[in-house]
Amino acid sequence: MQKETEIKLRVSRETLAALREHPLLKKRNKSGWTRHELLNQYFDTPARDLAQAKVALRIRRDGDDIIQTLKTRGHSVAGLSERNEYDWPLSKAKLDAKKLTADCWPASLAELDKKQLQAIFSTDFVREKAEIAWGRGKAKVVIEAALDLGKVVAGKLEEEICELELELREGEPAALLELAAELAADLALMPCDISKAERGYRLFDANSYSLSLPAPAIDAEQPLDDAFAALAWHLLGSSQRLAEQYRFNGHWRLLVDWVAQLSELRALLGSLGQAAPRSSSSELRSLLDALLNEWRPRVQAGVLDDSTRQAAPAQFAAELQGTRWGLFSLNLSRWLLARAWTAGRNNRGNRQGAAALGNWLPTLLKDEGTDLQLKRYQQQPEDLAEQLPRLERLLTWLHLARNVLDVPEVDRLYGELCKLSELAQRPISPELLDERMSQAQTVQSLKAWKVLVK
Repeated sequence: MQKETEIKLRVSRETLAALREHPLLKKRNKSGWTRHELLNQYFDTPARDLAQAKVALRIRRDGDDIIQTLKTRGHSVAGLSERNEYDWPLSKAKLDAKKLTADCWPASLAELDKKQLQAIFSTDFVREKAEIAWGRGKAKVVIEAALDLGKVVAGKLEEEICELELELREGEPAALLELAAELAADLALMPCDISKAERGYRLFDANSYSLSLPAPAIDAEQPLDDAFAALAWHLLGSSQRLAEQYRFNGHWRLLVDWVAQLSELRALLGSLGQAAPRSSSSELRSLLDALLNEWRPRVQAGVLDDSTRQAAPAQFAAELQGTRWGLFSLNLSRWLLARAWTAGRNNRGNRQGAAALGNWLPTLLKDEGTDLQLKRYQQQPEDLAEQLPRLERLLTWLHLARNVLDVPEVDRLYGELCKLSELAQRPISPELLDERMSQAQTVQSLKAWKVLVK
């Protein structure tokens, strides 16, 4: 068994060609590019039991070599994945179920009849790979860079494979993100944790691609730093999966949810006060604001305008042809992995970062709720939009962490604040002003609101 640590980056054919000659890779390429034609068959039961257990089983032909591989459930977030991998050489391209013994086979599949396993899709591609020496200072890092071009085939359906895969051979995982981010500065790279196997399943069954990631475990005793990191990783990984699926099928709701995830990320970054000094996140906030300033108005316009929704897939494809989305994703991953917001903060910031979430969060909500000045906007409803950033901070924490609050009817408060935020974003009309005043009064009358801002 070996542990596989890698990052997958979707690219265009033009970017794939540019990577072969990229100065950064050429300078550190210690092996030269070698070419391999890889033919792969993936196996599962008709009920897709392996996919449900997050297991991938394949037979790969690489020249004269035939290898059976089992990849077990691992950890994947924001494009960076780790999982266990078992390889067995075979004399012929026929599945050997006897090798799938208890020491590698998941306990959840112990009762599975392996005679049901059958080939359900294939991934055939040409891989050009090279070993990249990426060590900085005394730390030795070796990364295998693989340029993959081919296709996934499931029955009569197929999808192109065109990606850069960076796999860690020696060193720390942060090096993968560092190399990827430097390449993304001038090339369009899209971090994407959907594996070739997952693409095959998506073709085999369009509903098999999971958009939701497991919610992070957040509790009242957790330090703020840990809770913030868990929530930010979750939002970043979810936004990447939404971007990949919207690129794939162009369903409008996915774009709406993608913008919502980015809005929550922005609210998180702006909510920690001295626990995350503004200087530590200024570059990230700049990239994120640029994305939101362009895509949020489109989503808002698309609510009423069908032509906006129809134009969005082509505009999103153009977005992915640029560097902005990939660079933001990779830089945020590096920032989170290094916990860069903790570097250089003052003693008060350190105390806040170490504070239990259950103590810190009520204070944040009280301060934000008081500063929202709902009474004022009952008198001046036309100005409510200026409070949207504060509303987003309130809503983000109530959405992601309200389970740590001992507050009555907190779910209702979240719902009513969502309505107020939606009204704040709509074009002003006499009817809208009345709705804003009424909704502000509704929020202010709630038990949960009175408890939070007392």
